[in-house]
Amino acid sequence: MTLLENTAAEAAKSFTFGVTDYIVFVLMLLTSAGIGVYFGFFSKSKNTTDEYLMGSKQMKTIPIAISLVASQLSGIAIMSVPAENYTFGFSYFFMVVAMILVVPILNYIIIPVFYKNNISNCYEYLQMRFDKRTRKLITASFVFNAFLMLPVYIFVPALAFSQVTGINIHLINAIVCSICIFYTMLGGIKAVVWTDVVQAGIMVTSVVLVGILGTIKVGGLGKVFELAEEGGRLDFYYGLDPRVRNSVISLFTGGILLWTGHIGLNQSCVQRIVSLPSMENARRALILTGIGVLIIMGFNSFSGIVMFARYAGCDPIKAGIVQKPDKMMPFFVQDIMGHLKGMPGVFISCVFSAALSTMSANLNSLAGVVYFDYIKPFIRHTDERANTIMKIFVVAMGSYCILGGLVVQKFNSILQTIVTITSLSYGAVIGVFLVGMFVPRVNGKVAIASIGVSMAIMLWIIGNAQMRFKSGAIKYDPLPTRIDECENYNFYGLIQNRSTTLSSLENTATSTSEPPPLVTTAFGSNRPFSIYEISFYWYQVIGTLLVWLTAIPLSYVWSKPQEDEKLDPKLFSPIIGRFLDQQPREMESMPLKTPHPSLAGENLKITFSPKE
Repeated sequence: MTLLENTAAEAAKSFTFGVTDYIVFVLMLLTSAGIGVYFGFFSKSKNTTDEYLMGSKQMKTIPIAISLVASQLSGIAIMSVPAENYTFGFSYFFMVVAMILVVPILNYIIIPVFYKNNISNCYEYLQMRFDKRTRKLITASFVFNAFLMLPVYIFVPALAFSQVTGINIHLINAIVCSICIFYTMLGGIKAVVWTDVVQAGIMVTSVVLVGILGTIKVGGLGKVFELAEEGGRLDFYYGLDPRVRNSVISLFTGGILLWTGHIGLNQSCVQRIVSLPSMENARRALILTGIGVLIIMGFNSFSGIVMFARYAGCDPIKAGIVQKPDKMMPFFVQDIMGHLKGMPGVFISCVFSAALSTMSANLNSLAGVVYFDYIKPFIRHTDERANTIMKIFVVAMGSYCILGGLVVQKFNSILQTIVTITSLSYGAVIGVFLVGMFVPRVNGKVAIASIGVSMAIMLWIIGNAQMRFKSGAIKYDPLPTRIDECENYNFYGLIQNRSTTLSSLENTATSTSEPPPLVTTAFGSNRPFSIYEISFYWYQVIGTLLVWLTAIPLSYVWSKPQEDEKLDPKLFSPIIGRFLDQQPREMESMPLKTPHPSLAGENLKITFSPKE
């Protein structure tokens, strides 16, 4: 068995799955399929590309906000975020808090640019601002990352479900993927959004119940924080050493870029935001999204602290009951909610709902991107033909996800590999969008060079970091845990495991005469500073900065000064655009009167076509 199978089997031992749980799970799938049937066959909507991808730009604010929140919580995150807080402390919450700054950044800096230019595909902006080559490069990055991640979204929860129920992993993977394909293909963006609403309800119910019932089980909120404080889970590192795995500044700064990129510069989310009829609707939706992310991710993080408080005297991992931190969440859910009929089914449905929400949004946006960037230039475009091709593509990609499960199953470190590969380009993508919106001198040639430099240096840094992980120079040991009170927990088979573990700990303790090894840990380092040993939470920040540090100097080499005056102010963030709008222009380009700042760009008679 592979590592994925072993850990899923370990988690499955903590679950009992009854008839009620099957009913809850099946109802979730049938509801999702039913929404697809409604929008595919019974909804009175036009069979146009705009309707399929954008809902004719008449989508409602609250459903879009809920859909965006649902997309930020993947099935993997439901399992790993509590484990992160359990293992390394509550500092991860600073990444969640970063959403408070992200909402105004999106509302007043990024999204207005898309609305002013009537953009439905965020990568279309790159062609308007730079050139077609820049758009193709970033689009290729989006497609490549989607191809890597799509098979994983469903496979990981399907693997856990298979271990719980005994149903063949590939059968459940095929069934769930087929339902996702079905409603995404038939209903388009409307089906994606409304299934997200249903699935978000399941996710919120599960995550909030876990936090509340766990707190009650421990003895109240005060007891939770008391035990967390004693266990070091509320100790925060405010220093500037970038090698510390979870520092406040790395998590907060990384969180700003993470949420900005995920929500404001990723086509799967941008497509839903610009499907709203006006910028005011978009602003309201993003405010609600920020509140929703703070609540659901906050509860998800808090669950890790509750989990630590529950097992403060007996760590199930150290005791040998649970094999990995990522498998603590199912164990914890069964411990505090297993006696409630249907609750294991709600939790499994929660994990699948998060996976389906992410997968369906990516399938829909990926179909649009591939069609308009790679297929439309070579065929005669009609709405009917475009919709047919995009539906075929959704089916093809869904089938790829089913077959991809066969490949995912063969790799022990597939998740770490995928996260590493996607980190190579993510910072560059954020950087090129921001430099395009803020630096008028940067042209297409400079943008492409900056992306290349950023990706190359990140490949170099991450590649060397992975080698140091394998050599043991970097070792992220968790915060201390205890097993001295395990007899009070009545875990089956624990005494033998406890004895073995205590014995091994004693043997380790007696060998302290040797000097400590030179190693970078999660909380510090006794090694000389090396950029290869910085926390991975800095990767996106570095990738973004590299674009800026390359683009600005190059813009004075490869850009002509007069090019700034020829750019449409609407292509820039409102902060920059208002100054560009006041620059002198050629006589034939100017209106008779200078427009009022509130009408910036509306009196201009000249239009600018995308560069080739």
